[in-house]
Amino acid sequence: MTDSPMPLAGLAARLAAQAAALAGSAGSPVAQPAYLDLVRLAEDVDGLAEQVLKLCVQQCRDAGHTWQEIGDLLGVTRQAAFQRFGKPIDPRTGEPMDKTVRMTDAAARATEIAAAVLDGRMDEARRSFNAEVLAAFTDEVRLDGLATVAGLVGAFEGFGEGEPFVRRIGDHTVVDVPLRYEAGDMKARVAFDTDEKVAGLFILAPETP
Repeated sequence: MTDSPMPLAGLAARLAAQAAALAGSAGSPVAQPAYLDLVRLAEDVDGLAEQVLKLCVQQCRDAGHTWQEIGDLLGVTRQAAFQRFGKPIDPRTGEPMDKTVRMTDAAARATEIAAAVLDGRMDEARRSFNAEVLAAFTDEVRLDGLATVAGLVGAFEGFGEGEPFVRRIGDHTVVDVPLRYEAGDMKARVAFDTDEKVAGLFILAPETP
């Protein structure tokens, strides 16, 4: 079902009002602003802006624009744009797929697991693996993978800038954790299954969808 322009117009008006309230509070010459109130107002603006963006993307798609066009405009790949805004249909049920991330500690856990693997603390990391990954991710596989990455970008130096990117893809919660190497940036991708066990672990180029 296509949304009419009215929801977008209404949301945009609310966004403008909230942004004006934030600007007024932050720039008042009379008194120092209440900083917690500024955070609350900024969060409201951010939430409304996300809703407006989603509706604009939906209207673009309804008008026939491609995910490639939308991704180019947003500076991401078409797959990344689809993962953020698309409404995939589950072929098993014919219903829209649930994209809600219910694993509230996914970012923290993915970061801890990536750190353990990179540091060689495999006994610690393996406690989070599901049975398939536990069987497949041997010490030899780990070292071969790290050698390949070292050949591309050198030694691991630490976590990169930016927050981990968390989303739900199909039945998995997927987290991308920025990594910094001596000759370039990479990212660790950790996929969790429905039991919140690691179902996949990769080190990828940052532009990988």
